[in-house]
Amino acid sequence: MTFEHPPRRLARPLLGLLVAAMGGAAVAADGAEPVSFDAQFRAQMEQIEALKRELARQEASLNALRREVDLERRGRGGEGAAPAPDTAVVAQAGNEPPVTPVGQAPAAADRPPEVAPIFEQPGVLTPPGKWIVEPSLQYSYSSSDRIALVGYTVIPAILIGLIDVRNVKSNALTATMAFRRGITNRFELEARVPYVYRYDDTRGREIFTGTPGDEIFTDVDGKGLGDVELIGRYQLNDGGGDSPYYIASLRLKSRTGKDPFEVLSSFEVDGARVSAVQQELPTGSGFYSVTPGLTVLIPSDPAVFFGGVSYQYSFKRNGVRPNVVPETQLSEYAEIQPGGVIGFNFGMGLALNERSSFSIGYDHLSVGKTKAVFASGERAPGLRVQMGTLLLGYSYKVDSQKTLNMSLGVGVTRDTPDVQLTVRMPFSL
Repeated sequence: MTFEHPPRRLARPLLGLLVAAMGGAAVAADGAEPVSFDAQFRAQMEQIEALKRELARQEASLNALRREVDLERRGRGGEGAAPAPDTAVVAQAGNEPPVTPVGQAPAAADRPPEVAPIFEQPGVLTPPGKWIVEPSLQYSYSSSDRIALVGYTVIPAILIGLIDVRNVKSNALTATMAFRRGITNRFELEARVPYVYRYDDTRGREIFTGTPGDEIFTDVDGKGLGDVELIGRYQLNDGGGDSPYYIASLRLKSRTGKDPFEVLSSFEVDGARVSAVQQELPTGSGFYSVTPGLTVLIPSDPAVFFGGVSYQYSFKRNGVRPNVVPETQLSEYAEIQPGGVIGFNFGMGLALNERSSFSIGYDHLSVGKTKAVFASGERAPGLRVQMGTLLLGYSYKVDSQKTLNMSLGVGVTRDTPDVQLTVRMPFSL
């Protein structure tokens, strides 16, 4: 009787298990040695490499599909629209069923975040092919004191003549319809049509004329179409994550409103008044202007920091004759041009929840000296004006189509309106 060596008897099944674990290398049923072990190993490695290449191809297809879904989602939704779920399916190797991602994909990262608007320019551009209609109403109030000296001084402390003291309270209501249209993913156009109603109360007292009290010598108003504007905005970069968004803009302003040279102004007959009193208030500026600007938005979850700079250039007018009576009081302007306006603003927006957000900011305008030359060749003096406003804003999303925005502006310089209240209700079509 012969016995097989024990190690040799155990090695055959172990070798068969090892080969089977590496991909099914066969062992002969009669106990022979494994068939083509090296060939089976090479075949398994080639299959693994093929699966790797297929996986890479599927990942590239998935990324392309995600980009297409994002573009279609932005084309279908307006401002405030919720992002659509990502339904991309990855094909799996073999006969395994396809796997669908669970949950909802995040919003596209190449659009600026929404904040409560406190400046005129919006932070989020209109999606391509969509219309946004934004009715708004703004109330503005300001009070100013004006003092004019008519006479001459013997010494700095003694005046011989009249002191004309006025207190002017100005109120203005501006109803505006704005229409925005998304042209591409990064470019939009906007048209603004304002209707203005203004009224002023002026009180005055002349010292040395024997007047026992204040005289309300003017209570005037003005109403009508304001200056229509056309604005274009373009997003310069992709942004996303912590990277800032840069939005360039160009504003063109017409002179469709009634300008200050058209309204009737008059002097008092006795000549005590040194400036004309308007019998009607203008609703426009009287000058065409163009304003390039740049806005920056920096996401920093949960806040968004924003700011911007701009410069307004007004075009010169020649041969302007003010509507003043008597005509001898003021001659014709050979040319007149308002000074350039340098503007900057900055602020921060904070999302309170999914529907509401809060913003705070500051806006400043530095108005240059007006260049005016009379027909006689004499130049009128100019004055630089600084206008600063502290702004607070709140935004509430009523539904997927409408958002209610409110802002409060408080003047921090003497030449700025004391208070500005603005209500906006943009909705998409």
